[in-house]
Amino acid sequence: MKKALAPTFLALSVGFFGGFGLSTMTAANAGDGNDKALPLEDLQRFTSVIEHIRDYYVQPVDDQHLFEHAIRGMLSSLDPHSSFLDPSEYEDLKESTSGKFGGLGIEVTMDESFIRVVSPIDNTPAFKAGVAAGDLIIRIDGASTKGLSLRKAVDIMRGEAGTDIELTIVREGEDTPLTFTITRDIIQVDSIRHKMLAKDYGYIRISQFQSKTGRQFKEALESLQDETESGHLKGLVLDLRNNPGGIFEASVEVADALIDADKLSDNKMLVYTEGRLPGAELKEQAHRGDMLEGAPVAVLINGGSASASEIVAGALQDHRRAVIMGTQSFGKGSVQTVLPLDEEYGLKLTTALYFTPNGRSIQAKGIEPDISIENITLPDGSKRSSAWSSIKESDLKGHLENTVEGDEAKVTTEEKFVFEPIADYQVQEALNLLKGLSILSSS
Repeated sequence: MKKALAPTFLALSVGFFGGFGLSTMTAANAGDGNDKALPLEDLQRFTSVIEHIRDYYVQPVDDQHLFEHAIRGMLSSLDPHSSFLDPSEYEDLKESTSGKFGGLGIEVTMDESFIRVVSPIDNTPAFKAGVAAGDLIIRIDGASTKGLSLRKAVDIMRGEAGTDIELTIVREGEDTPLTFTITRDIIQVDSIRHKMLAKDYGYIRISQFQSKTGRQFKEALESLQDETESGHLKGLVLDLRNNPGGIFEASVEVADALIDADKLSDNKMLVYTEGRLPGAELKEQAHRGDMLEGAPVAVLINGGSASASEIVAGALQDHRRAVIMGTQSFGKGSVQTVLPLDEEYGLKLTTALYFTPNGRSIQAKGIEPDISIENITLPDGSKRSSAWSSIKESDLKGHLENTVEGDEAKVTTEEKFVFEPIADYQVQEALNLLKGLSILSSS
């Protein structure tokens, strides 16, 4: 099946996906750089079509309806991320990047005339109901989604908090469609969650890049450092799975917090963009200092990791600052800019492509992990369990006894790693890798 490419937030109205580069321009600046006159014949032809529809269509059509849909059609022919923003959509865009909006809590896109789930947002109604990245929504409240526009599908799914909606989903690996009844809610997305995985090993989950994510990421790192005995982490798992992106500047702040410019060669780039819009060519460079002081980092990505997530993963990968683990990311390498048309209406237009420090464009390609790891599910449906993980040689039938006499192996208490059960297989594997890297660096 063809890969989907046009995610958007499911909020009370159509929202916003991967909108890093969220800048706005004045009307005076919007036209800079292109003084070419519009083709008169084409404009006359367009006007004639409008007049014929107004005069001869079987039913009267409102002028605003005609012009708005003409604009939407024009933009949809460019790429999946350029769109016309009416007043409600404009407001939803602001809400989605601030981290509070209403709906089910999923990012969706069009795929073969159906609605594809890019990823559920952590701890939202869709997430709790069991909706998963890659699910194909074939029915909404019993009605087929085939042929529905993304805008129309989102309009149907939105509604008041506390009301129910039924989604019928086709999922790879399932023989029959799955049905979920989900209660809509006001979604408050926490951009950052963090915890200690084991002694001196931290975990930070970024679910979405919001305006405050950069600052919150640094605060989470400081909090984890404070929980260690030495005041320094030995390793960090950075979880960007199912993170659809967000604010460009936030992704730069996160990458910069982990990369020390003084330890880089001539290439100190974190990300750069190229485009035709005045000011679209940006070059974001690393600054001095690394909050982890070189401690190893493992970054988890998957098919729901997009745009700003890929900026972070790409920067850390190119500068060999982290090991990227998981599965291939989504592959959204374009930048959208919001151009105001007037006080109520706006235009979200793709204005640039971004590139990783080594000049890679991940557009429609994604980030390939250094270590590919699927999130293994056991036959009973549970994730890798502590019982499975803690089996040792001494537990195996017929094992060889240790008959060597003498001193115990000289391993200090600090070097012994006690397994702490973690339900998530990929997180556990990332933790194991960090422990191995720590052992090598201290030997």
